[in-house]
Amino acid sequence: MTKLDRRKFTKLLGAVGAAAAAPSALGSFAYAQGAGNVVVIGGGAGGASAAHLIKKGSPELSVTLIETNPQFTTCFFSNLYIGGFRTFESITHNYDGLKKLGINVMTDTATDVDTSAKTVSLAGGTKVPYDKLILSPGIAFKYDSIEGYSAEAAKAMPNAWKGGPQTQLLKKQLQDMEPGGTVVMAAPPNPYRCPPGPYERASMIAYLLKTTKPGSKLIIFDPKPKFSKQPLFQEGWQQHYPGIIEWVPPEMTDGGVKRVDPATMTVYTGDGEAHKAAVANIIPAQKAGEIAAKAGCTDGDWCPINPNDFSSTKVKDVYVLGDASVAKAMPKSGFSANSQAKVVANAVQAELAGKKKFPARYRNTCWSLIAPDDDVKVGASYTPGTDMLDAKDKFVSKTGEDAKLRNQNYQESLAWYAAITKDMFAT
Repeated sequence: MTKLDRRKFTKLLGAVGAAAAAPSALGSFAYAQGAGNVVVIGGGAGGASAAHLIKKGSPELSVTLIETNPQFTTCFFSNLYIGGFRTFESITHNYDGLKKLGINVMTDTATDVDTSAKTVSLAGGTKVPYDKLILSPGIAFKYDSIEGYSAEAAKAMPNAWKGGPQTQLLKKQLQDMEPGGTVVMAAPPNPYRCPPGPYERASMIAYLLKTTKPGSKLIIFDPKPKFSKQPLFQEGWQQHYPGIIEWVPPEMTDGGVKRVDPATMTVYTGDGEAHKAAVANIIPAQKAGEIAAKAGCTDGDWCPINPNDFSSTKVKDVYVLGDASVAKAMPKSGFSANSQAKVVANAVQAELAGKKKFPARYRNTCWSLIAPDDDVKVGASYTPGTDMLDAKDKFVSKTGEDAKLRNQNYQESLAWYAAITKDMFAT
């Protein structure tokens, strides 16, 4: 792949403000060093990055990372695994690098938070005290948003919207289906993790069908009248997958998928029509991970935050970042979570270790692979507003771009993946 120099990497990762550099650049600004316990729940793009940056920037702080799984499979780039462009091993990572830094990585599940006593209860029976708590629990599914769908139903009709076994299950089902079969996707309603994600997935499924399952097709039933990068995706589908992908807007089905029957692999749309599927990828509505509600950080389905540092507006000494937060114009993505983690890490170090607090600046870019070397992107920079993040310097790929530029986008995405996983796992 094309090598990017250090300056391009820094720009790519969204280090657009001093906050991004804070963990390594604050030595000359340090005040009297303090001490404290930082507990991070969730070992993904937000939580792992925050734990890494805090411990690296302030080794004297005690940092504990609580994560249910001993390894983490990224949801971003999982679509490329489905399409055959990545191995499962290449998107799965361990926490050895964080452990070597002195971070206490606990493989357990946080079950409750006592914000008065400042303790986190774990399924294994342990209680972990904190001075500052960082919640990055990702998403939970609102299974009841589709009648008949459940965690059990997902064993037959996978959502694959969290990286791991569900991702492998969906790919296996696609590989095992007979040529000429129909794949049905139920796209999720807003807001949800990774706005262009379902449509990149559709592209990767279509690539697999085109190359290995002649005569097969994919139908996307969408509850939304429009979606992220729609002109770009539809141009790409027409170019690369004519006759394979059918996108069905909500007005044609009275709202998309309303009911499923896993036993018969049947999907029912709002107009009462039944659709038999060889493979059904059902992505339900979403909300903040359950521990966020138990900590008292939710207002409805998601967690409101102060845009200056992603501290909770509901609970003192708690920060909520990544998919669980309400970042308004800033989308729920791995890039966003990593960018937010840099600001949170700076804020926590300022509070507990006397480091200088820098003005918050955020950035996001989302790449989507449509076909080999045909990659499109969208993104922006963000600054704190009165009660939300304001977008500026927005950009998006254009229809009709040449192949060289699209290939360059793909190379950028590969470089970004290598860089963000280094931030997350201290590799």
